[in-house]
Amino acid sequence: MNTFLAFGREHVERHFRKTGQSVYMHLKRHVREKVRGASGGALPKRRNSKIFLDLDTDDDLNSDDYEYEDEAKLVIFPDHYEIALPNIEELPALVTIACDAVLSSKSPYRKQDPDTWENELPVSKYANNLTQLDNGVRIPPSGWKCARCDLRENLWLNLTDGSVLCGKWFFDSSGGNGHALEHYRDLGYPLAVKLGTITPDGADVYSFQEEEPVLDPHLAKHLAHFGIDMLHMHGTENGLRDNDIKPRVSEWEVIQETGSKLKPMYGPGYTGLKNLGNSCYLSSVMQAIFSIPEFQRAYVGNLPRIFDYSPLDPTQDFNTQMTKLGHGLLSGQYSKPPVKSELIEQVMKEEHKPQQNGISPRMFKAFVSKSHPELSSNRQQDAQEFFLHLVNLVERNRIGSENPSDVFRFLVEERIQCCQTRKVRYTERVDYLMQLPVAMEAATNKDELIAYELTRREAEANRRPLPELVRAKIPFSACLQAFSEPENVDDFWSSALQAKSAGVKTSRFASFPEYLVVQIKKFTFGLDWVPKKFDVSIDMPDLLDINHLRARGLQPGEEELPDISPPIVIPDDSKDRLMNQLMDPSDIDESSVMQLAEMGFPLEACRKAVYFTGNMGAEVAFNWIIVHMEEPDFAEPLTMPGYGGAASAGASVFGATGLDNQPPEEIIAIITSMGFHRNQAIQALRATNSNLERALDWIFSHPEFEEDSDFVIEMENNANANIISEAKPEGPRVKDGSGMYELFAFISHMGTSTMSGHYVCHIKKEGRWVIYNDHKVCASERPPKDLGYLYFYRRVPS
Repeated sequence: MNTFLAFGREHVERHFRKTGQSVYMHLKRHVREKVRGASGGALPKRRNSKIFLDLDTDDDLNSDDYEYEDEAKLVIFPDHYEIALPNIEELPALVTIACDAVLSSKSPYRKQDPDTWENELPVSKYANNLTQLDNGVRIPPSGWKCARCDLRENLWLNLTDGSVLCGKWFFDSSGGNGHALEHYRDLGYPLAVKLGTITPDGADVYSFQEEEPVLDPHLAKHLAHFGIDMLHMHGTENGLRDNDIKPRVSEWEVIQETGSKLKPMYGPGYTGLKNLGNSCYLSSVMQAIFSIPEFQRAYVGNLPRIFDYSPLDPTQDFNTQMTKLGHGLLSGQYSKPPVKSELIEQVMKEEHKPQQNGISPRMFKAFVSKSHPELSSNRQQDAQEFFLHLVNLVERNRIGSENPSDVFRFLVEERIQCCQTRKVRYTERVDYLMQLPVAMEAATNKDELIAYELTRREAEANRRPLPELVRAKIPFSACLQAFSEPENVDDFWSSALQAKSAGVKTSRFASFPEYLVVQIKKFTFGLDWVPKKFDVSIDMPDLLDINHLRARGLQPGEEELPDISPPIVIPDDSKDRLMNQLMDPSDIDESSVMQLAEMGFPLEACRKAVYFTGNMGAEVAFNWIIVHMEEPDFAEPLTMPGYGGAASAGASVFGATGLDNQPPEEIIAIITSMGFHRNQAIQALRATNSNLERALDWIFSHPEFEEDSDFVIEMENNANANIISEAKPEGPRVKDGSGMYELFAFISHMGTSTMSGHYVCHIKKEGRWVIYNDHKVCASERPPKDLGYLYFYRRVPS
């Protein structure tokens, strides 16, 4: 009743021992079957005055057959003395007021779930009578660039004249040079739509005159003026919606194994996740992640230590939330089969349905998505983008020297040959997944596909039922071949010419990861701007051998390009910031980091680029990347001067700073002069980002820390080891080995775009495939391995 944090039964004692807080409110909802009348039916409904908590009811329990009763009481630790609520006589007035406020408050989740921010936007007063110039402008589906500068991200299409210009700092926190706003000030054209956000469901529209995001009810017509058909996916002339067409329904049926009697699975590792509304992308990725032993050991294996040393507010600690979610999925406590008596009763009522409630990842989703504009919305997201975002969070919040995401990390050797001088440059970068292009030209059933397309067009023209879908069959070997084929580079910096030149780039593995994640690049845009998904079947192998893709380095007869960097221009107003001020790593603009990461650059390199360019935006950071991408530590974590560890370590089990960071000696001296041990001072400062006042509070709230001497020694060893490693730099952390892998999980997508549809995960456990479809976990009968989007392979021991 001091911090208003909530704990389950098994953790409330830990919180009491850790903080000394002794007064807790115990909330409980009882579920009982309704009393039956003489005719066997439930008694008539009446208002239940015993429900006063704003809690979600269980969707699997029919409200006509069950009734609820809420109970609240105060519990005083350590004696567990209970006081029933409400109790005006025994409690002080202040306590009574606090209790009443808690009991009458709305659920925080109920505040999050209803109407997303789009529904609260006002309709622009300029939308109904917007002037659009008949100037013949047509906007292509890709390759955009600001008309006044070279910026290629955060671009806005003016809906009056079709100009494509960069934004500044609008509502989505992305950066630019403000040319869209300048254009409005020059000509007064009020509305613009952000390129890259246009879907059949809408887009991000901004009104310069009204100075806020707005709704444009005529957006489809306004976009069609410039050749953008956003409503093509919504319907056809015969009234059929895209998801109602039989070929698309077939995909849903195959991936979800509809029609098969799937046997529910229970126990440790067989717990589902409730869908919070378009959260299946998160559920599928987390099920795959926590099937990997390294993640299980890092979080669930360290549960007591992580929970004991979490910050005072564990809702804002990544490692605590990861551990909480992992424990929920792996413990088996939330995946128990119904007892025999319940099954018999259900069978007698002829209403037996296996009840798998799953666990709710609300708090985890709220934390991991808060720094990401797209993930924090209730819209569907790309599972691949969330996977990379999660890896970034794990990298920044590693527990001591342990970093489970290292199992995905590998080095890519890139060879670029200058087309004019024929000289070559070899560089290495870090990556976390292998992106395979879809080799449509290699389809083995081309004649069948041509016949289907002709029949489909004829059926649409004559308003007849569409033919059964014919899916393109692509050999996996063709996709693997396309991955290793040379790629043309138009803006390659040739140091031999001291100018940009055309080049040819090839990529190979400089190291093989312990776990290989393969993404099938199924999604693109059509010429009409409609998001398009390649409807393909790829014969993904159970055993994958990529040893032939091992990098070979500089070959005999090849001549390397000279090591001369291109010039870089940084705006004058940022130079003082770069020279005179070191920015706190926690202040790095994550939206700029993600913009760069989405271009394919390593996450840690993106963080360094944004940091060393003083948060000046993605364009300036991109220039930094071009200059430094050939440096051996390009993809290594950001290291701060005067610190033993990487700034990117982020929050650890002790709070906001990583275990490797050594606090300033002058602050340590201040604390030790007060009579505290040096070890206490060091750990308190690590847990509070070296904030003296907060560090003192931390010491007083952790009296048990002094007793845990073994843990102190371990932390000191970590710090000493890091100081040694700083003196002797090492290469990127990789776990190289054989390039032979076996498939153990895959994530499939149903729908026409990553911004809509549904995700399902299949994982091979104990020798059989299991399907994870939100809260439902069942033994798989026909795993659709040929229709996956993300594939997870583990290395086969040699």
